[in-house]
Amino acid sequence: MRMYKWLIPAFCVAGAVMAGGGALLARFEPDEALPGGQTATIDDHGKNAFSLPAPGLTDAQKTDFVIGNSFFKKAWVEAPSSTAARDGLGPHFIARSCGACHALDGRGAPPDIENGIQAEQPMALLIRLSIPGQDAHGGPLPEPVYGGQFNNDAIPGVAPEGKVEIRYTEIAGRFADGTRYTLRQPSYRLTDLGYGPMDPGTLLSPRVAPHMVGLGLLEAIRTEDILANATRQAAEGRGIRGEPNWVWDAPSGKTVLGRFGWKGNVGTIAHQSAGAFRDDIGITSQHFPEQTCTARQADCRAAPSGGEPEIDARKMDQVILYSQTLAVPSRRDPQSPAVLRGKQVFADANCVSCHVPSYTTGQHPTLAALSNQKIWPYTDMLLHDMGDGLADGRPDFKANGRQWKTPPLWGLGLIPAVNGHSNYLHDGRARNLMEAVLWHGGEAEDSKQYVLKLNRQDRDNLVRFLESL
Repeated sequence: MRMYKWLIPAFCVAGAVMAGGGALLARFEPDEALPGGQTATIDDHGKNAFSLPAPGLTDAQKTDFVIGNSFFKKAWVEAPSSTAARDGLGPHFIARSCGACHALDGRGAPPDIENGIQAEQPMALLIRLSIPGQDAHGGPLPEPVYGGQFNNDAIPGVAPEGKVEIRYTEIAGRFADGTRYTLRQPSYRLTDLGYGPMDPGTLLSPRVAPHMVGLGLLEAIRTEDILANATRQAAEGRGIRGEPNWVWDAPSGKTVLGRFGWKGNVGTIAHQSAGAFRDDIGITSQHFPEQTCTARQADCRAAPSGGEPEIDARKMDQVILYSQTLAVPSRRDPQSPAVLRGKQVFADANCVSCHVPSYTTGQHPTLAALSNQKIWPYTDMLLHDMGDGLADGRPDFKANGRQWKTPPLWGLGLIPAVNGHSNYLHDGRARNLMEAVLWHGGEAEDSKQYVLKLNRQDRDNLVRFLESL
């Protein structure tokens, strides 16, 4: 097992300096400033911070990046159309483009609630559906009438599957020093069902669109390094028990380690990209050549097609490359005393057990620029029981209804600059980073309790550190 610097028992002392009041400051490591490594980090921290290519790409790859960007961000239209390269939208869909959910390649959010009323139907938040059982590959068993995902929009002549209603209940709490806070607990209801009632045992899971930086770098982390995280966590004996998800990968036709999706339910960016084209926009590809229309949805099955498949293999590959090679923004003020103190708090709270700071990537199968890079994603790529508060009750391959994959934290502090909001967690319920921390339970309960006992200054320092990532 590879030894990471933060695993050294003397982490809280060695290499630290004293701050005002005697508080230890964690050491700054120079390569932390380049979280995407030498070849995939950029210095833009503004509106386009998530939309730039990895600098290490070849000229040919940069051309493919630009073309992939076009097909990622531009809207698709219904077939038949004079714009034959971009028709085939639907029959059912959530959005007309990938970029509609991943605005500026950033993070989506649930719809605003104004005076207790939901402002609009969700677009960047989708609802997964399944019933108890497994499909032929060990994945979730789709709901018989509405399939594996609820689509609240459709082309003319096809009924939308229905509407999503979101409500929030405020939960009050307080820190040990008496400072009050509130969390909002969401509930979801599917209404105006277009094809009749659902199976009474239907399981729902909301998923918000995550920001997309560094995805190819995560693909390049060695499988053995990810599995070593689980071995190390078990040996530490602190209640952290990460588990890998093993999932079916359609492009390769194999079972692989799950690396993407909120439950680690996707193994490759090729599968993720092609699956989103089909499920979210209704665009078929060589990896998913069939629409998801169920037997009950005759209008969906009769709708016109934009081709077989609707996006050709070359364009699909360019979108995949685009998604793999979005650069990671550099750190902001990583050496400031507040950020270094926040880093120390992050370590002392044992957040680093799951949010593993760094790796050296292995050999990426197609992109040399992403290979052999020291990166700082802050994830173990494993599943963890996060407690009752975050549980969706819906299994997804090896993930149970209480488990979620540790998300990478790089780029976290730039969500407000890129997307104009500060909603976090898998369904956007957290309205700021501290709320996201306070939703942690299950295996992370001890870490949350540590944070609840912090004074205001160290709570602010912890947030400053997270915002610097």
